[in-house]
Amino acid sequence: MVFDCHVHVSAFDPKHGSMSKKILGSLPFAFMRWRFGLKGSDGETERQLEKLLVKTIDEAVELDGAVVLAFDAVHDRDGNIDWPSTHLYVTNDYVMNLASRHPKILFAASIHPYRRDAVAELERCAAAGAVMVKWLPITQRFNPADAKCIPFYEALAHHGIPLLSHTGWEHVLPSLDPSVADPMLLLEALKRGVRVIAAHCGTRLFPWEIDYLPNWSQLAKEYEHFYGDTAALNVPNRWYAYDTILKDAALSRKLVHGSDWPVVAVPPQMRLGGKLSLELMLESNWMRRDVLIKRKLGFGEDYWHRAGTFLRMGEGK
Repeated sequence: MVFDCHVHVSAFDPKHGSMSKKILGSLPFAFMRWRFGLKGSDGETERQLEKLLVKTIDEAVELDGAVVLAFDAVHDRDGNIDWPSTHLYVTNDYVMNLASRHPKILFAASIHPYRRDAVAELERCAAAGAVMVKWLPITQRFNPADAKCIPFYEALAHHGIPLLSHTGWEHVLPSLDPSVADPMLLLEALKRGVRVIAAHCGTRLFPWEIDYLPNWSQLAKEYEHFYGDTAALNVPNRWYAYDTILKDAALSRKLVHGSDWPVVAVPPQMRLGGKLSLELMLESNWMRRDVLIKRKLGFGEDYWHRAGTFLRMGEGK
């Protein structure tokens, strides 16, 4: 089966999460709201976005389903929620409920490892059918190498739940701690047997940023259970990664499909040519366009089915 393992949703109803005014007023979110015709910032907007998400997944006929990601609030080292630093919050219960109502949506939990109830929340989400856990350390402000994460890693390994952790730089949400962008910080998880998917393969967006793709490549070759997803690699500034990941067979075997929807997918003209790139741009479904671009780039059949071989299919599906 073919899954998109990196799909976002936003919560506008306070019962389901929140978005800060800084994010609501940012250029990426303004573009998304304009492109999708979203009005307001309340429960009705949330229902509009949910309807669009389901329609997008259903119309991406090449996919059997999509893993939709919750997003936990920032917590301090004592386990307290830091609301002023939290710019995006999407509760586990909201995404859990989405998955229960829509057959092609799979639930990915997000659990900050500094939470006092982190392991208990993982147990609850595992029982509800969570297929993976999503982290964005640079925005959720924690260090994956911190010893406080070890009990959580042990619980992930016990349940066989993969960890999808953002690596490299972040530009849509605030970067509260850029020092935790390096995939090498995930070594403690790997040592404890957690299957880790490094989102974006450690890539940078701008030339002046540190490029962690070499570090991702090293770990991918050293650890059998370390992978990388291709989410947002069809953003022009990340096209450079294809020169590395598609030319090295050892790295190609460690790639998992993800789109980063609703991030727009743009075909790399220098690889596909202007005519084909224009044809691909005419596909209005961005999730499907991302699939079509990667098929034209030559991603093999193993790539498309890899996520389905190790997603934890829990009780919810």
